Amino acid sequence: MSNQITLKDAISIGIGGMVGGGIFAVLGLAVSLAKGGTPVAFLFAGIIALLTAYSYAKLSKKFPENGGTVRFVHQQYGNGIFAGGINNLLWVSYIVMLALYASAFGSYAAELFKITGEKAIDVRIYQTSIIIIALAINYLSVSLVGRIESVAVVIKLLILVAFIGIGLYGLSMHPENLHQLQPSNWENPFLLLSGGMVIFVAYEGFELIANSISDLKNREKNTEKAYFGAVGFVVVLYILIAIVTVGSLAFDKIASTKDYVLAEAAAPTLGQVGFTIITVTALISTFSAINATILGSGRVNYDIAEDQELPSYFCHVFWGKPIGYIITALLSIILVNLFNLESISTAGSAGFLLIFCLVNYIGFKKHTILQSNKTIHLLASILCLLAFCTLIVQQFQTNVTGVVVALGLILMCFIMESLYKSLNFKK
Repeated sequence: MSNQITLKDAISIGIGGMVGGGIFAVLGLAVSLAKGGTPVAFLFAGIIALLTAYSYAKLSKKFPENGGTVRFVHQQYGNGIFAGGINNLLWVSYIVMLALYASAFGSYAAELFKITGEKAIDVRIYQTSIIIIALAINYLSVSLVGRIESVAVVIKLLILVAFIGIGLYGLSMHPENLHQLQPSNWENPFLLLSGGMVIFVAYEGFELIANSISDLKNREKNTEKAYFGAVGFVVVLYILIAIVTVGSLAFDKIASTKDYVLAEAAAPTLGQVGFTIITVTALISTFSAINATILGSGRVNYDIAEDQELPSYFCHVFWGKPIGYIITALLSIILVNLFNLESISTAGSAGFLLIFCLVNYIGFKKHTILQSNKTIHLLASILCLLAFCTLIVQQFQTNVTGVVVALGLILMCFIMESLYKSLNFKK
């Protein structure tokens, strides 16, 4: 970036990264697991995100070069098999996120526009087409991707805040609807925690701030403010959205519409108009998230290949852009058409929880030069690891496919890196 960015800009980057397609994709999934305790599940996930943001803030301030997570891993572990496996997992996790956003786009679009009359087919058409369209936009103009994201952030935040305001007003007029939020309707603590971990992907985007820290004005003063401002705002936003949703719809209605539940939650107060407005917002939001994720993951893929942790083939350029853009998009299309939303969400959350666990541990190991509190780093790392284990154990009981996909992708990243290093592929 040629110009410095302000604290407001940095916070916007973090909020934009988090409030992308995640909340539209996983809200119904969270309610299906946590029931009336869904706001608590989002709080659990938010606490882990806030603690991890502390590690990212300290590491970003000390190592402000572009690359974020990739660079933090290299600072601690060099360019060996372990570092390469973790960085490959980061790229694969972005692929999973892209599939998650496309899944949400397909579900909302299929409710608004019917093509074949067969919903399952319509969803597949939309979720595949939107990835291809976003890929084309990335090849045509990176600046266009930035403009789409800037406009989308404003639109989705304004409409989501309005959704919360109108929803809370509706609940104040009908307080009897709040009974679903009572502790008697909460699931047990294990399911509350696991519900929060399944939807942890809704928080993962704050790490994008790391890529802009080198250009942040008054970096020493503003880095922590950028991370905590973004994550803190989103935690409150998500909890309020969860309260309005659970208070507006019966659990069986949420279960039957969980792929597009946020739009359904607007209907009791605003009718079909509210449903349509939220659906359009979801389409705009997930589309912008898909655009940004193709751009970000393509660059991560290129950086990893430049560091000789992927074959030099990934440094090739096609139509002026890294070949990784196309590979990322194709792998996401395969993933989103092979697996359901819960399996994709489980894989994405598992990948990022493991990555964040390691980043927090790196902060702990480097706390002296970071001049930070090692207890916070260690606590965050332990909580991420516990959350990862909780997610795997709970999902294994109800979603074996999701667990196999998650663990398979993690294992694949390290096996492929080990094979690559052993065969001594060099640029």
